Amino acid sequence: MNNITVSVDEEVHRLARIRAAERDKSFSAHVRYFLGRLATGRVDGGTDSSSRMDADELRRRRLREVLADIRAETGGFKAADNIPRDQLYDRNRASADDDPVGRDTDR
Repeated sequence: MNNITVSVDEEVHRLARIRAAERDKSFSAHVRYFLGRLATGRVDGGTDSSSRMDADELRRRRLREVLADIRAETGGFKAADNIPRDQLYDRNRASADDDPVGRDTDR
């Protein structure tokens, strides 16, 4: 087996060691695994459970970011922005003037 010397940022090294410890693996074992997948072209698409967990976590993080962006742009969702319940269910009262959506009810 060959030894490799790699320089990484202190924070990256610290976080990588923590991540490895959370998985009961050594930092070297994770680097070895990653390099093996890189060499065989399987870095992005594995079928092992840790890859699936990473992909799921990435999906959850992206979803949280998208929802945070929506809330930041719109100020969130407010019940006051909705049509009042009595108006929503009173279909006989609907007319072009009352229609908050702007649909043509004469058709």
